[in-house]
Parts: sequence; structure tokens; C-alpha cells
Amino acid sequence: MAEQKTRAGTGDVTSFLDGIEDEAKRGDALALVSLMSEVTGEPAVLWGTMVGFGSYHYRYETGHEGDSFLVGFAPRKAEFSIYLMGTYLPEAAAEREALLARLGKHRIGKACLYVKRLSDLDLGVLRELAEMSVGALRRVYGAT
Repeated sequence: MAEQKTRAGTGDVTSFLDGIEDEAKRGDALALVSLMSEVTGEPAVLWGTMVGFGSYHYRYETGHEGDSFLVGFAPRKAEFSIYLMGTYLPEAAAEREALLARLGKHRIGKACLYVKRLSDLDLGVLRELAEMSVGALRRVYGAT
């Protein structure tokens, strides 16, 4: 099996976030750290260029397996990528769509939510999405 490239503990989160040049984006990143650490009860950990919280081990029917964070984000140049993988589980589909309709200005990709700035969002709805994601992953994978 191929070795997993993205791993926890690849650097210092504070230094990584301090390196964000745009002050508003850095402030949004710190707000995401606060929100996600409250939701998970876990500290921020650097996974490559992503900030993740908690972890779980997945194994697919194909035999592919690995570790990932429960929720996380990446402060990309143009926008944030917000990872809420538990919202993509079949049991969460209907609730996810209802919450996304109330979230605010965003776009959705195959595996993550893209937002330019947190001021475009209803942060209460973002918290609900994060809570739903964490809860689903903990139920399905016994995640920490």
C-alpha cells in the first residue's frame, strides 16, 4: 500500500498562521481555529498546509486506508478550503443541503467548502456543519 503523504504534526500551527500576509485572512484563520477547536475539543495540528482538529482512521471497501482530521481548513491564497468530510456521509446529505442553503456566500467542491472570507457566512451555521461532520465521523469511524 502507498504511504500516506499528508500527515499530522508537520510543523507549528502558530508559525504557519503567522505567515499569512493578509491581516483579514489571518484573523479569519484564527477564528476558524477557535471554532473548530471548540467543536472538536482538540488542538489545532498542522497536516502539510492544512490545519486539522482531531483524527480518525478510515478504511474503504477497496482496502485503501489512512488517517485524516475530523475537521480542518487550508488558508489558500484566493479562498479558504474548509474540510467537513463527515457531512458527505450518506446519513448527513439532507441536513447538509439544508444548512448550506443558509450558510451564506460559498461554493462547494467534491470534498470541501470554499469561502473567501468568514464575514460572508453565518458562523452559527458553519458551527452546525462542523458539529454535524464531527458527530458523523465519530459515529462511523469511532474517531477521537
